[in-house]
Amino acid sequence: MDDSTTIIVLLTIAIVLLSAIVVVFLGVVTVLLVRVNRIVKNVEDVSRNVAEATAWFTPAKLLSTILGVFNRD
Repeated sequence: MDDSTTIIVLLTIAIVLLSAIVVVFLGVVTVLLVRVNRIVKNVEDVSRNVAEATAWFTPAKLLSTILGVFNRD
């Protein structure tokens, strides 16, 4: 084989390997972003529930709920 043929074959192999590595890295990044997005949605749900519970336990809300129970006829 000529030197130029050897160089072309080696460069082709290098490009194919690097392309495969880039595709694998893009897949890994995509999977990680999907998992992080799922975690963020769960955290948002928890924080919304905590905010609703905190709002319900305010003295004004408790007092109005108690008075509403006794004022029903």
